[in-house]
Amino acid sequence: MTIGFFDSGIGGITVLHQALRVLPKEDYVFYADTAHVPYGEKTKDEVRGYIFDAVDFIAKQGVKAIVIACNTATSIAIEDLRRKYGFPILGIEPAVKPAVQKWEGKRKKVLVLATNLTLKEEKYHKLVKSVDHQDIVDNLALPGLVEFAEKFEFHDEKVLPYLREQLSSFDLNEYGTVVLGCTHFPYFTNHLKKLFPEGVDMISGSTGTAKNLRRILAARSQLSEGSGDIVYYQSGMKVEDSKLLANYQELLVMLDHLQ
Repeated sequence: MTIGFFDSGIGGITVLHQALRVLPKEDYVFYADTAHVPYGEKTKDEVRGYIFDAVDFIAKQGVKAIVIACNTATSIAIEDLRRKYGFPILGIEPAVKPAVQKWEGKRKKVLVLATNLTLKEEKYHKLVKSVDHQDIVDNLALPGLVEFAEKFEFHDEKVLPYLREQLSSFDLNEYGTVVLGCTHFPYFTNHLKKLFPEGVDMISGSTGTAKNLRRILAARSQLSEGSGDIVYYQSGMKVEDSKLLANYQELLVMLDHLQ
């Protein structure tokens, strides 16, 4: 049996990349809902419909677990998905808790970067309220980064002006940790590092999600010795185009270099 990964687009590859590091011999199905990306700017009801359609499709591929590799989708639908299916469904959320824990050593604030929909959801606000007792967490929506990633636009000439404009109202020297609260955002780690002071930590929830996946499968005696194969789907259609497949492989290589 395989492990399913779902995202609105290519952001989930950043989570799949971490899974490949801790579970390299598993086989994977990766589903990108490219027909409806980006999710962060759509209504909650629209996104819920897309999520359930996609997960229904993935479930039929014979998976033993599904990772919702999208912060927005997790915040909107994870509990309902878990009630519907009998196999483990893992989500991802902004790594606010470990970021706040770093404050003890740094004595600097935390900036959470995410999509508009993630930042609006009650799930996110409850998360922040549960850990941010010093009032050190600030938020910023960066929907443009999702659009850049989906266009494979990673050049400084395009990305840095956008980031400078969006961050212009913040004193970047106040922050010790930046939370990459959208799975598309780790692609832009190096761009962000060029703008923030040296020593600022950039963290996401991807590593924790991958380790949790391994723990859950081990507890269920479902770890397997596959070949590390990945089958890609885009909004219900299997990806067989050699250029598209090369693009996905290019993203995994890029993430290797960002470690």
